[in-house]
Amino acid sequence: MDCIIIDDESMARTIIRQLCANTEGLNIVEEFPNAIEAIKFLNQNNVDLIFLDIHMPDFTGFDFIQTLKDPPKMVLTTSDKNFAIEAFEYECIVDYLVKPFSEERFAKAIQKAKVTLAGENKEPNATAATVDEPENHLYVNIDRRLIKINIPDIYLIQAKGDYIRIKTEGKNHIVHSTMKKIEEKLPKDLFLKIHRSYIINMRRIIDIEDNSVLIAKDVVPVSRSNRPELMKRLNLL
Repeated sequence: MDCIIIDDESMARTIIRQLCANTEGLNIVEEFPNAIEAIKFLNQNNVDLIFLDIHMPDFTGFDFIQTLKDPPKMVLTTSDKNFAIEAFEYECIVDYLVKPFSEERFAKAIQKAKVTLAGENKEPNATAATVDEPENHLYVNIDRRLIKINIPDIYLIQAKGDYIRIKTEGKNHIVHSTMKKIEEKLPKDLFLKIHRSYIINMRRIIDIEDNSVLIAKDVVPVSRSNRPELMKRLNLL
């Protein structure tokens, strides 16, 4: 993937450039300290991916996106967590990295970009073969807004009365829904209901002890009736 970096901080550009150099398949063709110079470049050149800072003098990242007629895919890089919801209203944005971010988190963003680009580049008749594949995201209604959540990012769902709490790496979402309804939306090979009040992402299990499971920083109870299925799904040595 041909990429450019847009960030007014020299150190931030250096870090991203180094991470890209350590990642197979990424080629940094140019970097810019402001959006204006980047717009001039994009008027005559095509790229696959842009690493874009939000806060820059005179011209914000969102201002930059709105000037582009057909924006490439973008990974936002920022020290501000407050624009994550707004960011995912733009179809071109594939991920939102909060500085300082780890190499592992960066790699996850690149994987999302590759998957997105691969999906867009499929032959039209190839989509018919994947029609039955489950969606990789879902939308939840929060304060009259539809918020997109990437399903693999969900590590825990907890029932709270008439609501459910959906926990992801970046944010928790409180949604008016039922466990049964969201369970029907989740891929069964990835998620498991281990208690009447909890559904977990099996790939995010850190530790299991007695009748509890450690998921990220959450200790979750396992009911006696659900424990056999949990043990059956584990790749035990």
